[in-house]
Amino acid sequence: MTIGIDILTGEKINFSHDRHYKGKSIVSFPDDYCVIDIETTGLSPDWDSIIEIAAEKFHKGNLVDTFSSFVKPDDFEDAEPFLDDFIVDLTGITDEMLSTADSTASVLSRFYSFIGDSILIGHNVNFDIDFLYDNCERVIHEHLSNDFIDTMKLSRRIHKDFSHHKLSDLVQYYNLDYQNAHRALADVEITSKCYVCLINEILENFKSIDAFNDAFERSRHGVKANDISTSKTEFDTSNLLYGKVCVFTGTLEKMVRKEAMQIVADLGGKNADNVTKKTNYLILGNNDYCKSIKDGKSSKQKKAEKLKLDGYDIEIIPENVFYDIISEN
Repeated sequence: MTIGIDILTGEKINFSHDRHYKGKSIVSFPDDYCVIDIETTGLSPDWDSIIEIAAEKFHKGNLVDTFSSFVKPDDFEDAEPFLDDFIVDLTGITDEMLSTADSTASVLSRFYSFIGDSILIGHNVNFDIDFLYDNCERVIHEHLSNDFIDTMKLSRRIHKDFSHHKLSDLVQYYNLDYQNAHRALADVEITSKCYVCLINEILENFKSIDAFNDAFERSRHGVKANDISTSKTEFDTSNLLYGKVCVFTGTLEKMVRKEAMQIVADLGGKNADNVTKKTNYLILGNNDYCKSIKDGKSSKQKKAEKLKLDGYDIEIIPENVFYDIISEN
C-alpha cells in the first residue's frame, strides 16, 4: 500500500493500485512486439470503463495479426444512456455499437491471449497499461506483466524542441496520413508507423540503441538541483509545491527529470538532490515500484520514510500524484 496526499485537501490517502506485477517501461527496438491502444469513458481506471481495444502484432518488423473489438462494460444497460456526448464526439463510438459487443471479460481474455508475452508499444502507453492491468486483475484474474515502450517517451528524448508530444504532433512531423483519430485500431496503425519513424531517426542520429541510451543517461544523471532556475517572478502561493523542497528518485515515465525539476521551480518550489530534514516532497518515479529494485525501495525512499516516522514534514508521493499536482497549476 502506498501512502500519498489528496491534492485538494492535503490529507493522507492510501493508493490501492501498487501494480506489483506491472512490466517495466523500457527503451528498446525489438523485432517482435504488439502495438496497442484502448478507448475509454474517462481517465480513471477506478471509475471509468474500457469501450474499445485494438492491437497489431509484429514479427521481425512485419505485421502478422490484428485484434480489434468493442467492449460492453459490465454496467452498460440498454435502456439507459451510457456514453456522454463528449466521448461520442471524440471517438465516434455510440451506445448502439457497445450494445452488441462482447463483455469485458470475454474481450480481455481474447486480448490477453493475443498479446502473450509480447513487448507492448503505444503512445502515452502507461495510460493504456494501467487501465488494462487493473481490468485484467479484476475481471479475468490475470497479471498484465508485459514490458512496454512508449513512443511519447521516445519523442520527448529526441524532439526536445517540441512544445508537446501528442500523436498528432508526430503525425505532422513525419508527414503521415491520420484519419479516424481516437478510434483504437486507427491509433494503433498510426502509432506503428510513428514507432518505425522514431526508430529510423534514432538510428540515423545515434547509430545504435546503446548509443542512444548512453546519451540519454549522461543527460539525465548530469542534471543537478543547482542547474535549475526560473525566470518567473510571480507565483500562486496556494499551490502545493510553492516554497516546498522537492527531491526526485527513480526514472520518471512521462518526462525527463530535468523537465520535472523545471516545473517545480516555475511553480515556486525548490529542488534538491538528496533527502534531508528540509525535504517536503519525495517524488517516486513509477519505476521505483518495480520489483527488480532491491527491497522494493530506493535509498532516498527509505531515508524519507525514516524522517517521516521521526516527525519531519515530508510526504512521499508517487509520480502520478505529482502530475496531478502540477496539472492543477
